[in-house]
Amino acid sequence: MLRLFVALDFPADVRDRLAGLGGGVPGARWTEADNLHLTLRFIGEVPGDAAADVDAALSEVEAPGFPLVLDGVGVFGSGRNARVLWAGVERSDALAHLQAKVESAVVRAGLPAEERRFSPHVTLARLKDAPKDRIGRFLEDRGLFRAGPFPIDHFTLYRSHLGKGAAVYEALREYPLKS
Repeated sequence: MLRLFVALDFPADVRDRLAGLGGGVPGARWTEADNLHLTLRFIGEVPGDAAADVDAALSEVEAPGFPLVLDGVGVFGSGRNARVLWAGVERSDALAHLQAKVESAVVRAGLPAEERRFSPHVTLARLKDAPKDRIGRFLEDRGLFRAGPFPIDHFTLYRSHLGKGAAVYEALREYPLKS
């Protein structure tokens, strides 16, 4: 079984800026700089033949490249139920178009449609019992974060290896976007 997802990765300087936002929140497990990405579609565990079908369907996706801007920070959940600190993404029709094409390809490959609405973000940290006031301070101190625009010229199929520490992401294939 392979644990897969489709994502956009960022230039090294953007990953470094995102990683630089980390700190100051007890109970936060910060995402390593190399693992920072924007998920277009989480696929989950699939057998190898299904992974080949997903790869074939993704290779047929045609969409233009586009500039992307990261904008602001936020949190999923609230109070004691705060689960994730994230960096936001400026609204982009081109991003929404690409995500819809990727979703369509995954469904064409025989996997069920995603039930959740696409909410583009970059996971900065996962939270466990983080103090509400420290989360609030994090959001206040970093609320004006902005990076980009930077060019998006491909998307990537990743395999996620879970273990004792942080997940290890292995890029299986990059799919170019039209210039």
